[in-house]
Amino acid sequence: MASLSSNDSIVVVGAGIIGLNVALVLAEKGYGQSITVVAEYFPGDTSTYYTSPWAGCNFSAISGTDVNALRWDRMGYAHLSKLATHHPEESYVQWTPSTELWDEDIPRDKIQHMSEYLKDFRVLPEAVLPRGVKFAVSFTTLTVNAPEHIKYLYRRLQGEFGVRFVRQKLPSIQAAYASPSTKIVFNCTGLGSGTLPGVADPKCYPTRGQVVLVRGPHIRTNMMRHGVDYETYVIPRPGSNGNAILGGYMQKRVNDGSTYDAETKSILARTRDLSPEVGQQEPEVLAVVAGLRPSREGGARVERDEILVGGQKRILVHNYGAGGTGFQAGYGMALESVATVEDMLRDIRDSMARARL
Repeated sequence: MASLSSNDSIVVVGAGIIGLNVALVLAEKGYGQSITVVAEYFPGDTSTYYTSPWAGCNFSAISGTDVNALRWDRMGYAHLSKLATHHPEESYVQWTPSTELWDEDIPRDKIQHMSEYLKDFRVLPEAVLPRGVKFAVSFTTLTVNAPEHIKYLYRRLQGEFGVRFVRQKLPSIQAAYASPSTKIVFNCTGLGSGTLPGVADPKCYPTRGQVVLVRGPHIRTNMMRHGVDYETYVIPRPGSNGNAILGGYMQKRVNDGSTYDAETKSILARTRDLSPEVGQQEPEVLAVVAGLRPSREGGARVERDEILVGGQKRILVHNYGAGGTGFQAGYGMALESVATVEDMLRDIRDSMARARL
């Protein structure tokens, strides 16, 4: 594996879905062989603090209602749609029928915005709503096999674009500038941004989740119910030979990677009530896992910054704090984070052109 001190103009710190999408956007622009991704964990690894493999995951209205979240979602939907249409088996992204229900706090402005681009969108009549539900919609969503999708990105970045990967836990964000040739560093360290020296953002916090992986080839419909103090969801997992994710929990500021039998029983009971497909046949439980979503007060941070390294100002781009929306918003966040350094990328592109002369 390459050394961090290699002659690389661009360093991406973090190899979760956010960092991988940043590397992908840069690679698609032609910078693949100028990129090194440095991280403690890579796709295929498991850790409570490596959140991406534990995701459900799907495209839903669970994300924020601010203008940034709306914009990132729309760009992410366009990206995932292309994968589901043209490379579903390879990318582990597929079109899936979906129903979302709200007990309270209906985000009507957000739903209106999403209705402009969601496939097959419609509002369900009140007469068909379950007891306690005040509003519901159906549409064709995108479901993603999270652990396999990030492996797909990992393989593609290396094989197609020549991106280098370095396994290293950095002692500080300044350590990402080990090479004097490094022009830009992207900080995609997720929850780590709360403690990483040089960033140490006090607004970062974990949101604990617990999910149940089940064998259920009869489960083919994505379903989500947004309650007053709970989230319940059923997500078919593409390319998994009939598995599905049942959830879940959204426990803010809970830093606990353990799993609890009482929560598993609650998930199974709630999803049985929510989904006719789950209710018609008891699914086989394959695994129970917990993960820590990388949340942030005020929403995700996507911005260009400057940092002093060895007395010199260096360019640092932050991209973290997506919480549980990294797979659906991550590509949009990547596009915007890369756009903040377009001037620096032009200089790198000019240097690459001169090197070829």
